[in-house]
Formats: sequence, structure tokens, C-alpha cells
Amino acid sequence: MTTIRRFCCNDLLRFTNVNLDHLTETFNMSFYMTYLARWPDYFHLAQGPGNHIMGYIEGQGESWHGHVTAVTVAPDYRRQQLAKKLMNLLEDISDNIDKAYFVDLFVRASNAPAIKMYEKLGYVIYRRVLRYYSGEEDGLDMRKALSRDVDKKSVIPLKRPVTPDELEYD
Repeated sequence: MTTIRRFCCNDLLRFTNVNLDHLTETFNMSFYMTYLARWPDYFHLAQGPGNHIMGYIEGQGESWHGHVTAVTVAPDYRRQQLAKKLMNLLEDISDNIDKAYFVDLFVRASNAPAIKMYEKLGYVIYRRVLRYYSGEEDGLDMRKALSRDVDKKSVIPLKRPVTPDELEYD
């Protein structure tokens, strides 16, 4: 049985098995602590039998959009729709609590399985960000419009790629 619950500080010492995936961006402890303190509603994990961490999602919410910073599932627990459940949770928080226009995320342009999964969840490629990952690999900014964006203006793709210094951060 899987339980989805809020992430807590002790989980930072137990989620290494999830972060070992070469496609998962990993950060230092202060990064995760900042997200946990600032956006606790956006930081959840899936926990299985024996309290094993199966996967997690972290993000942030601002006045106009939700952002998925990371969603990842440990290799032993993939193909069980855990990422979908975690994504749906973040989308619901962004839509119903923060009243955001859209949710966005960045994904490596080479990560075809993740791109396919996000497209199945209703995300579209909004723009390509040149050399987004470590100044080497392009990233794709993918978006999904929420109920506040009735006309879906937030997901109209840009016609040209952008560079990381052109991105806006709140």
C-alpha cells in the first residue's frame, strides 16, 4: 500500500535511493530545506511498505503559476503511476488553493520517456531553453493550463528558443 504525505525534515536523510537516477537533478540540503520551509504544500512523497520512500515531488507556488522543481520515482517503484499521482496533487494545489493560471516544469530535451509522460498528463512544450542543464543540454519548458486560464493563453508556444538568462524568476 502506498501513502502520499507531506515531506518532512527527516525524509531528507532517507531519500537518496530516489535521487540516484542520472536524470534527476540533485541539490544540497539547504536547497531542499528552503523549499520545505517556503512551500510545504508543494513538497510530498510516496511511501511504501516498510516506510520506503518510493518517490517525491517538490515545487513552488507563486501568485500566477505553480512550478514542478522535481518529480522522481525510485527505479523499483516505476510503472505504478506514482509520478502521475504526485503531479495531480501539485496541480490540484496550484489550481484550487493558489488559483494559478498554469503549472510549468523543465525537462531535459533528451529525456523522451519523461516528455511522453508529461504530454500524456496534458503538458505542452512551451519553449526550448538552450543549454539549460549545466550549460550543456537544452531543457524544455513544459506547461499545463489550469482552470483560471480559460483561453489557454499561458500555453501558447513561443516561436523561438530562449537562453537561461532570458528566463524570469520570481
